[in-house]
Amino acid sequence: MFTPRAQNPGLAVGFMLTACAFIAASTLMAKLAGTARLGDPLHPLQVSHGRFLFAWILIASTAAAMRLRFERPNLRLHALRTLGGWVGISLMFAAVTYIPMADATAISFLNPVFAMILAIPLLGEKVGPIRWSAAAIALLGALILLRPTPASFQPAALLALGAALAMGIEITIIKLLSRHEGPLQILFINNSFGLIIATVAVLPFWVMPTPAQWAALAGVGVFMACAQAAYVNAMARAEASFVVPFAYATLIFAALFDVIVFRTRPDAISALGATIIIAGATLLAWREARLEKRQPATVPR
Repeated sequence: MFTPRAQNPGLAVGFMLTACAFIAASTLMAKLAGTARLGDPLHPLQVSHGRFLFAWILIASTAAAMRLRFERPNLRLHALRTLGGWVGISLMFAAVTYIPMADATAISFLNPVFAMILAIPLLGEKVGPIRWSAAAIALLGALILLRPTPASFQPAALLALGAALAMGIEITIIKLLSRHEGPLQILFINNSFGLIIATVAVLPFWVMPTPAQWAALAGVGVFMACAQAAYVNAMARAEASFVVPFAYATLIFAALFDVIVFRTRPDAISALGATIIIAGATLLAWREARLEKRQPATVPR
C-alpha cells in the first residue's frame, strides 16, 4: 500500500531547484534540435516525441530494475495529466525555436500562477496573503525578464502562454496523484501514455534525424525524465502553493544557457528580473520556516 511522503519543505525546495536545472537543459536540447544548428530543423512534434521516447526508455528501465508494482493507479487522472503535459511541452518546444529561451521560459512560467489558483478549489489548499504576495513578486520578475512590448505579442509568445496554462493544469493533477501513488509509478504511467500520444501525433512530420539531432533528442528525454523525478518528489513533500513558485528558478538556468550556448548576455533588466524572482522565492521559504516552527515536532507537514 502506498504511504504518502512525510512533508519536508526544505527537501521539496531542493528537489524543485534540481528539476529546474534539468528542465532548462532539456529545453536547450530541444532548441538545438528544432533549429538549424544540428541539421534541418525538426518539427516541434518530433522533438516532443523524442522527449517521451527517451524518457520512457530511462524510466521503464528503472521501473524494471526496481520491480515496480502498480498500486491502484487512477488512469483517468493520469490520462488528463499526460494530455496537459504533452500539449504544454509541445507548445514550449515550438516557442523556443522562434524566441530566446529566457523569454519563452518567462512566459511559460505563468503556470505556477495557474497552478496556485487551481490548488485552492481542487486541492483544498489555503493560500495566505504572504504567499499571494510572494507569488506576485516572482511573477513581476518574470514579466520584467519578458520585457513586455508590442513585439512580444507574436505567435511564439502565444504558444508559450498556451504552454503555461497546460502545465498549470498538469501541476495540479500531479499533486492529486502524489497523494495516493508513488513517484516512479506516476512517471512510468505518464511517460507510457505520453509516448503513445506523441507517436501518433508525429507520424505526418517524422524525418530521419542526423546523429547530432539524435543525441539532442536523447538529451531532451533523459534530462526531462530526471526533471520529472525531482519534480514529483518535490510535489509529494510540500503543498503545491508553496513549492511551485520555486520553479521560477528555471528562468535563471535558461538565461545561463543562453549566455553559454547562444552568446546572449543578460543585461541590467535581466539581472533585475532574476533578483526579484529570487526575492519572491526567499519570502516563501521564510514564511514556511515560521509556519514549521509553530507546528508540533511530531506532526509532519
